[in-house]
Amino acid sequence: MLSIYKHIELAAAIFSGVLILIAWISESFVADSITIPLYISAFIIGGFAKAKEGIEETIENKDLNVELLMIIAAIGSAIIGYWMEGAILIFIFALSGALETYTMNKSKKEISALMDLQPEEALRITGNKEEVVAVSSLELGDEILVKAGERVPADGKIIKGQTAIDEATITGESMPVDKELGDQVFAGTVNLSGTLVVELTKSPSESLFQKIIHLVQSAKSERSPSQLFIERFEGAYVKIVLASATLMMVLPHYLLGWSWQDTFYRAMIFLVVASPCALVASIMPVTLSAISNGARKGILFKGGVHLENLSNIKAIALDKTGTLTNGKPQVTDLYLDTDVSEKEILNVIGSIERESTHPLAEAVVRYVCGEDILIDAEVKNMTNVSGNGVHATVGEDRWKIGKPEFIGINETNKFQNGISHKLAQEGKTIVFVSKNDKVVALFALKDTVRDIAKKAITILQREGIKTVMITGDNETTAKAIAEECDIDEYYANCLPEEKVDRLKTLQQKYESVAMTGDGINDAPALATANLGIAMGEGTDVALETADVVLMKNDLSKIAYAISLSKKMNRIIKQNIVFSISVIALLLLSNFLQALNLPLGVIGHEGSTILVILNGVRLLKGQ
Repeated sequence: MLSIYKHIELAAAIFSGVLILIAWISESFVADSITIPLYISAFIIGGFAKAKEGIEETIENKDLNVELLMIIAAIGSAIIGYWMEGAILIFIFALSGALETYTMNKSKKEISALMDLQPEEALRITGNKEEVVAVSSLELGDEILVKAGERVPADGKIIKGQTAIDEATITGESMPVDKELGDQVFAGTVNLSGTLVVELTKSPSESLFQKIIHLVQSAKSERSPSQLFIERFEGAYVKIVLASATLMMVLPHYLLGWSWQDTFYRAMIFLVVASPCALVASIMPVTLSAISNGARKGILFKGGVHLENLSNIKAIALDKTGTLTNGKPQVTDLYLDTDVSEKEILNVIGSIERESTHPLAEAVVRYVCGEDILIDAEVKNMTNVSGNGVHATVGEDRWKIGKPEFIGINETNKFQNGISHKLAQEGKTIVFVSKNDKVVALFALKDTVRDIAKKAITILQREGIKTVMITGDNETTAKAIAEECDIDEYYANCLPEEKVDRLKTLQQKYESVAMTGDGINDAPALATANLGIAMGEGTDVALETADVVLMKNDLSKIAYAISLSKKMNRIIKQNIVFSISVIALLLLSNFLQALNLPLGVIGHEGSTILVILNGVRLLKGQ
């Protein structure tokens, strides 16, 4: 219903503009009895939503608002015969309000997107009995069965089984985490391989996943200081204008000897020239032009306020996986025993790993295929040992691929003594390969840095913006990536709650901080930041939560967006100073009886047109 309403509101504003255009064109050859009903229709169709909103807010808050002022100003201009001017005021205000409504309601989708990832049912074990129950009915200490491929329904510890868990929803990291007896698992994460029995250590309502949802909700409900200032300014402005207009309807007659006709005439001119039409036009056209400019460059802004705030950013926090890096592990190093054939061993490894669904196995297969190696070895007795690796038979040979302790620690020393230790310090994951219990190969895998990331960091630092990496990955990997990208600061091993805490600390230090991320785990931090920036290929939750989206995953566009924001703010300031100056001049001229209504309308509408033309310059770029 809400989605339908916001589209109807926008359509009504546009339709009222069409009616105004038709009435204006037909004025020269059609009687007033035809054009005036068109203007009245434009009043009703365009102004209904804002008038209804203004009246309801006035009743609810017991305070006047700018919506009522615009409606009264439009009606005042109609009373003294200027129907078109009143209709234009309604049209501009209705259109800006409809666009604002549309943008505000878009941000409400992220909660439903999050909830889709929370399992609604769980398989509870009671003695020898298994039953499907609602997750909400689970209690502390309950035991649940989680099969391979299923999402974990609630936080708990493993009491039976071992597996690899995809924790991207919590940490954002692409590398699966091996889990054994006693290890913690979190709601919303995916069990990749073995079957688990999990004992609940928290009620479903207190799970880490639920905390993510709560953090997004609470951060989105907080109002920025600038928003509160604007609301206070609007209330004061409306009261001053309406009070002044009321006084002008009475006092000049007694104090200055004006006739009642002149007094009312001047009061109506006051309402028209004091209406904030030019002030509204000072901001909205400039903002829409800048947003359109950004869209052509692959930068999506979810409202002018976010574009405006971007120029105030002093530091940018960046997630690692999917933001600075590509988000998928890749083979970076391969070491082979000198006694083996490279083509033969890669054929065997590719054939074995092709039968596994593990992300690391998929990366190895991609690497082998990239080397133009034919994968055609006949694999027998393929067995996946959860959390350790795989073993299989090819011909008469026994092969193992996995961790050093799975392969045989004594046999891996040849590689471990130098190579593997060096690779591990670089933040890479090491995979060993053995043939008949002899280590014959070593793979190193890593989530590689995006080609554009280093350039983007350099540009941001050149603009005087501090760069900070906040990641759920381990210290070694985080340090390696931070050094490779030349990041100013980094924080590792951060869960979603800790990312929010780090971000709040950065806000205390730098005041205005942006957050860039792509995962579900980044959503609370994106919502908490002064400005949230999501990668276009990120999760739906990150895209909905963020204020800005980089559609092509190009981090260098952040610097362009900041430059665009600064120019937009300069133009807005120019427009505001100009429009306020014109309003002040018109008001003074009206009080001195040196201004008639046509000149007042020309001055008022002329200033509006000028600020609009000044704003649309941004459509052509910077």
